[in-house]
Amino acid sequence: MIKSISQVGVLMSESVAGRVWGLLLLTLICTSCGDTFRPVATPISPPPPDPSSFHYVLVISSNGPSNPGSSTRIDVSGDTNVGVAKLGLGPVHAALLPNGARIYVANSLENTVSSYLPTDVTAITTVSLPASAVPVFVHTTQNDTVYVANAGNATVSAISTSSNVITSTIQVGTNPVALAETPDGKKLYVANQGSGFVTSINTIDKTVNPSIPTGTSPVWAVARSDSARVYVLNQGSGTVSSIDTLSEAFSNVPVGSGGNFMLYDKGRNRLYVTNPSAHTLSILDAATDPPALLATIDLTAGTSPACPVTCSPVSVAVLPDGSRAYVVSYVPGSDPLSSQVTVIDTQSYTVRKVIPLSSVNIDSVNPTGCATARFRLFTVAGSDGSRVFVSNCDAGGTKIILTSTDTLVPDLSGNPLQIPAPSSSFAPPSVGEQPPPQNPVFILAGP
Repeated sequence: MIKSISQVGVLMSESVAGRVWGLLLLTLICTSCGDTFRPVATPISPPPPDPSSFHYVLVISSNGPSNPGSSTRIDVSGDTNVGVAKLGLGPVHAALLPNGARIYVANSLENTVSSYLPTDVTAITTVSLPASAVPVFVHTTQNDTVYVANAGNATVSAISTSSNVITSTIQVGTNPVALAETPDGKKLYVANQGSGFVTSINTIDKTVNPSIPTGTSPVWAVARSDSARVYVLNQGSGTVSSIDTLSEAFSNVPVGSGGNFMLYDKGRNRLYVTNPSAHTLSILDAATDPPALLATIDLTAGTSPACPVTCSPVSVAVLPDGSRAYVVSYVPGSDPLSSQVTVIDTQSYTVRKVIPLSSVNIDSVNPTGCATARFRLFTVAGSDGSRVFVSNCDAGGTKIILTSTDTLVPDLSGNPLQIPAPSSSFAPPSVGEQPPPQNPVFILAGP
C-alpha cells in the first residue's frame, strides 16, 4: 500500500519525537546518578482575610439634639476603629439582621431609621417614620422584616428589609419601649411602659392579640431560645413576667422594683436583671416556669462592697460560655463621674473582681443628654468571648476588658485604651483644641 505524504510526515514526526524523548531520558538518568532528589516547595500566598468575617461590635453615639449621630465599628481582634457610619439625630438603639447583612438604627429625634451594610458605612439608607413617632427600639429575629417601637405615637412599624419601606403600622399601648420577637418569628411582644401591659402581635398577618396585663411599667422584654416563653421586666411592679407564647397566660416572679434591663443567656438558659434602685443583680433560672430566682447580688453589701453604697448597676453582659457576668455601674450625682465593672462568677454567685473605670468630668456646657440617656453606660460581650466592651456616654468612648485576665486593654503607653467616639459638632473647649467626642449610648455585638 502506498501511504500519502501526510501519513509519511506523521510517521516521521512520531519517529523523531520518540528518539528525542529517548535521548532526554538517558541524559536525565546519567546526570541524576548519585544525586539525592530534593523536592522544591513553592509557597502559595493565602488570600487576604475578608474584613466582613471579623468579630466586631458597633457603638451608637449621639451628637447633641441637632446634629447627626454615628455608629463606630470596632474590630474585636485588633481593638481598633474600622469604620464610622453617619446616622440621624438622636440615635438610641440598633439591631442586626440574623444573617448579619444589614444594621438598623432608631433615630429618636428625627423619626427615622438608618440602615446600612456592616461592610459599607458610606451607603446609608434612611426610612422615614410618621410624624412624632419617636422611635426608641428596633428588633428582629427574621431576615425579611424589622420592627420599630415608636414611643411617641404608640405604634410599631414593620419595615421590609428588601425594599426598606414600611409595610405595616400596628397600634399598640402607650409608650412602647421594648420589643421581643420569638426566635421562630411567629410572634412579636411589645412592652408598653405607659399602659402597663404587653401587646402580642402575630407576625404573619400583623394582627393584635388581647393585651397581657403583666404589671406596672414594663420596660424590657426577651424571648427564650425555644420560643415557648417571653419574659417581661416590670419596673414598677418589681416583677419578671413569664408569658406562655401559645396560650398567652403569664405568671410573675418578684425581683424588686426599679429594674431597668434584662439579659437572656441562652447558653445556660438564665435571666439577668440589673436594678439601679436596689443596687442589685438578680439571676433567674429560665428552665423552670415560672423562672426560679437563683441569687440576688447586692453590689453594695459587705465590708468591702463591689461598688459604693449609692452605685447604680445599669447593664450586664455574660460571656458566651455563661461562666461570668460583667455588671456596669456608676455613682449618680458624682462629678467626676465614678464607674466600675463588677465581675460575677455565675456558678458560685460571688464577686470575682471589681474593675474601676476612669473617673470622667461631666460636661456641663454642651447638651450631651448623658444624664437622661437610657444607658449612660452599657456593656456587651464580644461573640468570641475574648473581650467585653463598655461604652461611657460622659467619657465619649468605649473601654475594652480582656477576659483572659479581666483587665482593661492597655494602649501603647500602658494606660487603659479607650476607643473614642467621632468628634462632635460642639465647639472645642478652647482655641487650638479638638471638639469633644460624641456620646455613646448603646453597643451592639456583631457576629
